[in-house]
Amino acid sequence: MTASTLSRHLPAKLQRAFAGLGVGTAQFGNMGRVTPERDCLDAVDTAWELGLRFFDTAPHYGLGVSEQRLGKALRGRSPEDYVISTKVGRLLAPNPSPQGSDEVNGFHVTDELMRVRDYTAEGVRQSLTASLERLGMTSVDILWIHDPEEPSDRFEEALAGAVPELDRLREQGVISAWGVGSKDAAMLKRFVDQASPDLIMLAGRYTLLEQEQVGLMSTCLERNVGVVAVGVFNSGLLARDEPPADAWYEYGQAPQSVIARARELAAVAHAHAVSLPAAALAFPWRHPAVVNVMAGMRSPEQVTRNHALASSNIPDAFWGELKARGLLEETS
Repeated sequence: MTASTLSRHLPAKLQRAFAGLGVGTAQFGNMGRVTPERDCLDAVDTAWELGLRFFDTAPHYGLGVSEQRLGKALRGRSPEDYVISTKVGRLLAPNPSPQGSDEVNGFHVTDELMRVRDYTAEGVRQSLTASLERLGMTSVDILWIHDPEEPSDRFEEALAGAVPELDRLREQGVISAWGVGSKDAAMLKRFVDQASPDLIMLAGRYTLLEQEQVGLMSTCLERNVGVVAVGVFNSGLLARDEPPADAWYEYGQAPQSVIARARELAAVAHAHAVSLPAAALAFPWRHPAVVNVMAGMRSPEQVTRNHALASSNIPDAFWGELKARGLLEETS
């Protein structure tokens, strides 16, 4: 883990927290399967012991359950000692037709609430107020515009509504920074080109498996927009030393071509005695625009494992062979 020089434009508190692995908490909202609350609380305790200080959540994650659990886990710790981010764009409202479960959206929670897309200025204010109540906090450090490409392009709504409101909140010191989180690199580039985010959260598009091709990373570097890299295991495809035949990618069965590429990466890693997951965590740090790499964690064991992987040394020869084989297209 090497802090980017680009992070120097960020507040000192963010710089300190970004220097370590970021802790994603979608799993705290029972993403994919039920996670006992005790595991979530213990995961934060373990992260704290290991010096990790950047925690990310969202209303979307378990219809507010992730925010509630993360707030509980951080209670009693000074806000000056950690950085917390949450997201706007999905308001939570009473569900008039609950079916009993939110599993259709990937979360094993009851569905008394529903998500309502809102990227207006008023939506930002309502979302922040509700998030602070769920977290049991008086402030957060970073707000992200969450998935403005889904289910349809909401760029114009966000540009006219959310962006000026986030600028105002930043200017007034209510938040330290704001950004946009998405897996759509082209959408993120539009925000960098036309607005003034401090950060972008890029999911799965600048990883060992694939590198975005729309010029997002170079544009972020030019404009002093820090990149928080998430989804670096590409839906778990790179989370094991040997990618399995039934691996997932983009929320579904991975195509054979994608599995084949992952296995080529694994073969090179094996030849250099490198852990594939460790290489996946290390890769984004190589780009000077990256200010943090974040991994989702649902238990103390996952925190300990990810921290150890992120602390691994990856030899230059490994990166060199990937480039020589055409498996890596790094851009600056």
